[in-house]
Amino acid sequence: MTTNAGDKAKKAAGKVEQAGDKAEQAGNSKSLAAGARVGLIAYGVVHVLIAWLALQIAWGLAGNQSADTSGAMKTLAQQPFGKILLWLVAVGLIALALWQITQAIWGYRNSEGTQRIREQITSAAKAVAYTALGVSAISIALGSQESSSQTQQHATSGVLAWPGGRVLVVAAGLIIIGVGVASVIKGVKRSFSEEINTSSMSPSARTGVARLGQVGYIAKGAALGVVGGLLSYATLTFDPQRAQGLDGALQTILAQPFGRFLLTAVALGFLAFGLFAILQARYRRM
Repeated sequence: MTTNAGDKAKKAAGKVEQAGDKAEQAGNSKSLAAGARVGLIAYGVVHVLIAWLALQIAWGLAGNQSADTSGAMKTLAQQPFGKILLWLVAVGLIALALWQITQAIWGYRNSEGTQRIREQITSAAKAVAYTALGVSAISIALGSQESSSQTQQHATSGVLAWPGGRVLVVAAGLIIIGVGVASVIKGVKRSFSEEINTSSMSPSARTGVARLGQVGYIAKGAALGVVGGLLSYATLTFDPQRAQGLDGALQTILAQPFGRFLLTAVALGFLAFGLFAILQARYRRM
């Protein structure tokens, strides 16, 4: 009886392992990788558009368009065949999110212990971010007019009404600041170079790609730090209207001494990040 039970347990474990292997193979499929590369192009295009909108804000040419992800997607929607392009962006971002989910579950086999856990958590967080961007693209394609900053203000107001809501929102603000700091560190250390394969590039091209990534990660990290700071400040002052997201962060930068030039520098950093993301569609290790 014991032997039979043991055999059944082994067979069950074998089936679970086979199911896991099949799921991992699906996660590593060429079609999903191709979709993820399309998502990287979409992700890059969104950041290039944010850079353009930020430059317009810096030099007083923006009109009513917000310099955040929703503003970038609305700008895309206004172009010829914009709605079709926006749906392609949404599909690409969702595919990129799915690929990050597979990495969070089965990826980083070459890493061990806490390093692998940290990398898996990072992939899970990226999957959430890409999914949110994909959902935003879908909502705008369907006609939504609400900006990312307005969405964040409404969400912040709702959470603040919960028991312990202030603690949760401050924690969210600190997490965003932490992500921003991590992005700056990633740019300074050039640790992003581990994610791309530039062996086929010339030395000058590798240097150029490294510079794009470095400037892009530092600029985006600085902007995220301001976003997190505004969110935390809004909570501590009981003023959800100050939780304005990326557009509010860029407006805050503009309001500083020499703000026009600071915001121009941030915009150029977002441009560098967007171009780097587009290049990753070709050279990202998958």
